[in-house]
Amino acid sequence: MWLSDFKIVLADRVIDCGALRIADGLIAEISETPVADADIIGEGLLLLAGMIDMHGDMIEREIEPRPGVRMPMDMGLRDLDMKLATAGITTAYASLSFAPGSTYGHMRSYDFTSAMIRAVVAARPHLLIDHRVHARFEVTFPAALSVVKDLVGEGAVDLVSLCDHTPGQGQYRDLDLQAANISKNKGISLEAAAEQLQQRIRDKQETAGDMRATLGAITQYCAMHGVPVASHDDDTVEKVTLMDQLGANISEFPVTLEAATEARRRGMLTAMGAPNALRGQSYSGNLSARDAHAAGLLDLLAADYHPSAMLPAVLVLAKTDPEGLPGAARLTTLNPARALGLEDRGEIRVGLRADLLVASETGMGQVHATVSRGRFVHADGTLDFSAAGRRHEHVIRMS
Repeated sequence: MWLSDFKIVLADRVIDCGALRIADGLIAEISETPVADADIIGEGLLLLAGMIDMHGDMIEREIEPRPGVRMPMDMGLRDLDMKLATAGITTAYASLSFAPGSTYGHMRSYDFTSAMIRAVVAARPHLLIDHRVHARFEVTFPAALSVVKDLVGEGAVDLVSLCDHTPGQGQYRDLDLQAANISKNKGISLEAAAEQLQQRIRDKQETAGDMRATLGAITQYCAMHGVPVASHDDDTVEKVTLMDQLGANISEFPVTLEAATEARRRGMLTAMGAPNALRGQSYSGNLSARDAHAAGLLDLLAADYHPSAMLPAVLVLAKTDPEGLPGAARLTTLNPARALGLEDRGEIRVGLRADLLVASETGMGQVHATVSRGRFVHADGTLDFSAAGRRHEHVIRMS
């Protein structure tokens, strides 16, 4: 199948009006000029590599759209799958947490999170795009090592991140603000909320030695099984140093420019949220993805909690990226592919998976079609498929 008259965004340059042929789910040929009798005519629309989201927090909200309202897990996966395809995401890492003490603790227990992970694995063959699992572990979660061994050992986990949401550091450096939020959300006094935070700090201090040993064992086990490890919410040089020494290769959502700078110095890749990049600021007042990008410290963009922000964020950053659209697009394609060991995708190149998206580049951009392994899994009616249908009829009649 030939797609012609597209503005093709390669990893390092743009073909202003070219063509691409798909065969057997792969990119079979790329032409620098349009081809005659193509199956689909792009009329100047963008053709980019399908986006890779290494951190998406959406699945919990699909399964429980309102507090206490639980929907069937299979239906939640199906609905999320369609949303991701519509956003131009062709590889998605469902970010699932083991953190029973968090706000969503009832959905982040060992049993429930393990069930969700296994549900994603079981559903993979039946979904539109390629779904993978990003397992997030609180460093204070006592069963972290045994859970990692269970799930990584059976091949159910593709990425592990180590999170520390202990008050007073990372994303939660402002104790007064966090106490106010807890007081409001839980309906308790400000004093009671502050005491809860202090107790969590004391609990971490008491287990600091055991925690370091557990983290080392987790990263070693992941390395044995080829599973990449990310740190989360790095805020200081000391924390980045520790995570680098443990073997993490991605600094996910660094909250200060100092931490992002140290991560780059140590050869770690930095990942930040597309909503942050699109809005120009972190919702929690931490490092702006645009500031990190301007400093040359942004390597990966993740959907975080809003997949439709991915393409608009790329288009926004393309305006200031030293390499323009190819440079910004790499944040969601080639860079995450390399960071996550996905050698068969991440750019438009002959021999790679035909994971593609068709989009306009005006305004916030619009994903008009998504191709996963050579198959259209989303189309909004903009592309004309009639020529492809006529060619198919001709082949049938000739045979």
